[in-house]
Amino acid sequence: MQLDAFLQHMTPAIHQVLRTALELGKWPDGRPLTEQEREASLQAVIVYEHEHLPESERVGFMPAKCRSRSTAEDIAERTIVRFKD
Repeated sequence: MQLDAFLQHMTPAIHQVLRTALELGKWPDGRPLTEQEREASLQAVIVYEHEHLPESERVGFMPAKCRSRSTAEDIAERTIVRFKD
């Protein structure tokens, strides 16, 4: 089945199975994904999410400002414990 035909029949349940399989590296029955299955599944998940999910719920989404880009002041503000009198 070609990717376009598969995507036309892809449901949210299928999307979730593919996404979980990619995260774990194996199918629900425990069989490992082959390289070809991994590539095809990843492609299907990316296209499906682009068409059906908001950007913030897609694989690989990073907020505009992630913690790795925090300044020293941002980090200090989050980590300092302040006691009220």
